[in-house]
This record gives sequence, C-alpha cells and structure tokens, in this order.
Amino acid sequence: MNNSNYHRKGFGLKDEVQGDLKSAYESDLIGNLRSNGNTLTKNDITIKLAEAFGFCWGVDRAVSMAYETRKHFPDRQIWITNEIIHNPVVNSNLRDMNIAFVPVQSDGSKDFSGIKKGEVVILPAFGASVQEMQLLESKECEIVDTTCPWVSRVWNRVVKYERSDFTAIIHGKYNHEETVATSSRSKHYLIVQNLAEAEWVCNFILEGGDPKQFLQKFKQSCSNGFDPLRNLERVGIANQTTMLKGETEMIGKLFEKTMLRKYGPEKIDEHFLSPGDTICDATQERQDAMLKLVDDPLNLILVIGGFNSSNTGHLQEIAQSRGLRSYHIDGPDCLGPGNVIRHLEDGQMHVTSDWLPSGEIVIGVTAGASTPDQVVAEVLEKVFSSRLAPSQIGPA
Repeated sequence: MNNSNYHRKGFGLKDEVQGDLKSAYESDLIGNLRSNGNTLTKNDITIKLAEAFGFCWGVDRAVSMAYETRKHFPDRQIWITNEIIHNPVVNSNLRDMNIAFVPVQSDGSKDFSGIKKGEVVILPAFGASVQEMQLLESKECEIVDTTCPWVSRVWNRVVKYERSDFTAIIHGKYNHEETVATSSRSKHYLIVQNLAEAEWVCNFILEGGDPKQFLQKFKQSCSNGFDPLRNLERVGIANQTTMLKGETEMIGKLFEKTMLRKYGPEKIDEHFLSPGDTICDATQERQDAMLKLVDDPLNLILVIGGFNSSNTGHLQEIAQSRGLRSYHIDGPDCLGPGNVIRHLEDGQMHVTSDWLPSGEIVIGVTAGASTPDQVVAEVLEKVFSSRLAPSQIGPA
C-alpha cells in the first residue's frame, strides 16, 4: 500500500467537524439524564438508561474520520465500501454529504467498476477484506481506513495463527462484514455462529464423521478447500468483536477441552491457541451494563439500534434470556400512533399493539454501540409524548 495514499489517522480536522457531529448526534436530553443517574420520570413513565450505551469510541472515531474526509477532499468523488456503521441515520447523513456507497449486485458482490484513479475510498469501521484492499490499491485510490483498532487486533491474532499453520476458528456470523474481513486474513478458517455449532465441530474432532456432511453443514462458513480431517488438528480461536463475550469464552474453553482430550496436556500447545480477550471494550461494557439493568424491576425494555447491528441484537438476547418483555427498534419511527410498535424479534419484523402499559411504568433503555444519543433522545421523547393528548404534544 502506497503510504502517501493511505490514511489511518484522519486529517487533523476533528475540531472543524465537531460542530456538525454535535448537532447531528448529541443530545441535551441524554446529557441531562447521564448527569441525573440515568433516570427520568415524566407522565407516569420512568426511564432507566443502562450505564453504558450508544456510540463507542471506535464508532465515534470512524464517523469523525468520514466527516473529516469530506472536509479534506471537498471536490473529490468519495466512496465508502459498506455502511460505515450499522445505523441508518449515520449512513443517510453520509449520503447527504455526497459520499457514494459502492453498489451491491444481485448476487451480493460489490461493484467497484465505478471507482476511478485518484478518487477517495473510505473503509468502514468493520474493515475490508484483503481482496478488496488489493483491488483498491490497484485502482490507485486515496484510501481512508476507519477500521476499529479492536478489529485490527483480531486480525493480528488470525495472521499469527496463519504463520503457525493453525486453522482460525472464528466465532461470528459468516456474512457479517467484520467476519468476512477477518476470515480473508487466514488461509484455513471455520466460522461458528454459536455454541451449538461449536459443539458439533468438537464432536466431529473427537468422534469423527462424514467430511461431506461436515462441508455441507459449513459450506458458507469455511475456507476454500477446507479438509475437516486435516484442518481441525491445530486450531486457534478468534471472534467477531461484537459477539456475546460469555459465549465466545465458552467456545474457547470447549475447544481447549476438546484438544486436551484428543491430544493430552503435554501436546496441547501444538494443537490449541487461546484467543485472549478480543471482545472489544465497548461491546463488553454495554453487555455488562445490560446485565445490570435487567436486574432492576422493569416493566419492559427498549433496545435501540440498527436492525443489522450484531452488538444490538446481542443486547436484546440478554433481555430475552431473563424473560423480560423487550423490543428491538432502530429509531423513533418504529413507535406509531395508537400505541403500536414495530420491532425486530428472532430475525423477523413484528408489529405489536398496546405495547405500552397504562399506569405508572418503568422502562429500561439501552442502545447499541452504533446508535447516536440523538436517536435515543428522539425515542424517549416519543415515548413520553404517547401519554399526552394530541393537543398537548410538544418537546419532552
């Protein structure tokens, strides 16, 4: 990569774009809530915000770099290879700034043909695959890399596995942008989405099985030419940084125990490498805050974030695991008139009537790491106003 055309640290324009960022994504209401113990009562509705929620520093960094890029290259064509983060408001704002999104074709592949020499290409917080990086380098573009450092940390571990001839077992979703980028950095990889899939693989390691059945099960989740009889002899654990921390830890321990049983403690280092802690700080903080929030007496929980946001979905899973009534929404437009809510549950969109109980209620609220404070505030304002007569509705 030509260093003069590759930008990893922004352009020193944070102060110049700060006003735009503040007006678009910050909120006085959320600031006041934070300074008052994350609790607010109005119209018989008490809101309890999780202690950690919303924009993380990696997301803030990526969005700021995108705004700086537009400021630094005011007359250049600017592209972005994917959603910069999984939030519809942020991505819509970038489009309004004439930042073009690389088109996706009907087969799911990206069409880079429109990018010309000297044009500017932003890589999103999830990163980009090795193949995309090579293609963009061949086009002699200006590349602005907003990849989260926590993602880069996982890449470094996967590269280490590759050099030591270990297969990377990646806890993640095979079609998530981050996992696609991570897996591209390993010659041999296998992606497991959850503990159940990991248990299936470990049973195969210990008891054997039909390689054809294995490859059919993981046909979208393993490297080309993957041989389950050979490529599962030496494994190292990696992860998509937004997965549930507890599940990643259980998967790591499961593979370690499996290799101990198969090869013995004297040879474990030849067959298993531990991932260390590669769940990002922000993801962990938001999951820990959610675990604390669900211990409070609540009538229901609102989980706010993009419907394709992995970390937001895992916050919803925590509420579901406690049997709490919870709704995953992506913004205020999900709250319709007549006490109706549109929400995502188990991968499907639902519309629920009478979601907000009458009388005094307590609502827990959290938001994924890609959700701006402004979006959270707009949701709260709409919730509070739902208890007012139409003639009374105004700012919260």
